Amino acid sequence: MFTSKELLCADLPDVRVGIGRGSDCGNVERSVRGMEGRDVVIYDDPEEFMDDFMSGEIDAAIRGDMSSSKLLPILKEKTGIKNLERVAFMEPIDSKMFILAPVGIDEGWTPDQKYDMAVRSVELARKVGMGSRIAIMSGGRCEDVGRYKVVDDSIENAMNLVKRLVDDGYNAYHSQILLENAVREADIIIAPEGIIGNIIFRSLHFVGGAEALGAPVVNMDRVFVDTSRAKYDYRDSIALAMLLTEE
Repeated sequence: MFTSKELLCADLPDVRVGIGRGSDCGNVERSVRGMEGRDVVIYDDPEEFMDDFMSGEIDAAIRGDMSSSKLLPILKEKTGIKNLERVAFMEPIDSKMFILAPVGIDEGWTPDQKYDMAVRSVELARKVGMGSRIAIMSGGRCEDVGRYKVVDDSIENAMNLVKRLVDDGYNAYHSQILLENAVREADIIIAPEGIIGNIIFRSLHFVGGAEALGAPVVNMDRVFVDTSRAKYDYRDSIALAMLLTEE
């Protein structure tokens, strides 16, 4: 069972990462001090931060508690990416870590998008030492077929995606609507689409108390980990970013 404690104890590569600071609450500073011996740079200026990120002055970037409305538009402008696609590393209380996607409300609306997120999530999971079993969720149980067309379509789409992934050599299965089983059985959970994924994220994190380590952007070549300003300890996000830099 892979947990954030194991992540923090991992053999981290010797890389330089940057983290954004947008408040004076001290959480970023304390987190950086907690990564003693690691090369972590704190940025207050979002333009300088993204300039160093794009130039390779730093190997990876973590948003920290810098404002997303200031930082992310600059990231999009400098990368030329219109819509950032993110997958969230989550750890429910007394449970193992898993990757959840899609988590943006405008993401994961086509089979190709969900396939791409599943495949990219497998790559990330392997880099940090997690397993790679993929749960493809749908809007109902298989026995619900015939009750409502939207549910029928969701189940059919999920089963087609599972077949495509399995045919390509991935360990995927149809978890139906049973999130409570998927969080125990799988390493990667693919929601039916972004709205549902966002609701799952919010329910687990803001209501259920699950840890949200960070959400790496998967549709760019460099490592950028988006984080919540509500986090009080970014050490797990820093360790995650460092591990993701490895080829």
